[in-house]
Amino acid sequence: MLDTPPIRTNWTREEAEEIYAQPFMDLLFQAQSLHRQMFDPNAVQKSRLLSIKTGGCAEDCAYCSQSARNGAQLPASKLIEVQRVIAEARKARDAGATRYCMGAAWRGPKARDMAQLEAMIEGVKALGMETCMTLGMLEQDQVLRLRDAGLDYYNHNIDTSERYYPEVITTRSFADRIDTLARVREAGINVCSGGILGMGEEHGDRIDMLLSLATLPEHPQSVPINMLIPMADTPLADTPPLDPIEFVRTIALARILMPRAHVRLSAGRTEMSDELQAMCIFAGANSIFMGDTLLTADNPEEDADEALFDRLGLRAMAAGSHGTR
Repeated sequence: MLDTPPIRTNWTREEAEEIYAQPFMDLLFQAQSLHRQMFDPNAVQKSRLLSIKTGGCAEDCAYCSQSARNGAQLPASKLIEVQRVIAEARKARDAGATRYCMGAAWRGPKARDMAQLEAMIEGVKALGMETCMTLGMLEQDQVLRLRDAGLDYYNHNIDTSERYYPEVITTRSFADRIDTLARVREAGINVCSGGILGMGEEHGDRIDMLLSLATLPEHPQSVPINMLIPMADTPLADTPPLDPIEFVRTIALARILMPRAHVRLSAGRTEMSDELQAMCIFAGANSIFMGDTLLTADNPEEDADEALFDRLGLRAMAAGSHGTR
């Protein structure tokens, strides 16, 4: 077996551009070769995502139907009951999920929410599952409370490059995102952070987004790569679709720059053919969300995922698997 490559956090823009722009087959070969050194190439992690509080978000993310500032005006719900979360997590575990992600549409949690969030974490962990939450921006005391409750991963996507970020979101800055990631990382919680492709950005923005993550003091342990799902009545509703080859190139670059990360093929799979999903997995994606809904967006049904796994000879990654073969 080949020696595992060194993990770098000093990638340059020129290096990343050269990797991204090389002939497509060479790029895939490099990404797959590296992937095989770090992970079982035929194992894919299955996660499940539950919206624990939907709609009425104060942020203005141009892609999101949950923003109170967008035309969709999805009504705000209350934070759902702890026992319902645990019941849904149990169903997900029994269906093969090993990580359970809980997402709330808000700028950040309030003090009154914390005890309920802690109980959710504790209840899901008691089922033997890894826990992940995405709750917006966090203050230091909130990070510590989530850590002490046993949270394994915190998701906080940077969405796009720092240059393009103001075109998508104006109610918080790119630096706000990086600050929250730093608090989470320094507290010892695993970081889950990626972006959304196809929002009208240039290919250089996709490279820069990944470089922002790959040059952090420590790489995120999980990197979700989303394809924009244009939502009706949002500012990005009429955005033309991204070239699928560009999407695969970005997956491959993520694998090469951050070789130990779980690269998650996230939102947008309903619009992807089986062949495109297979190409993404070959390029280094090794995590998916299962279930027919991602927060408010559609996701392939579990039967479709099982059929795809069977066709490709894939199997579910065991709980607690973190790569490095």
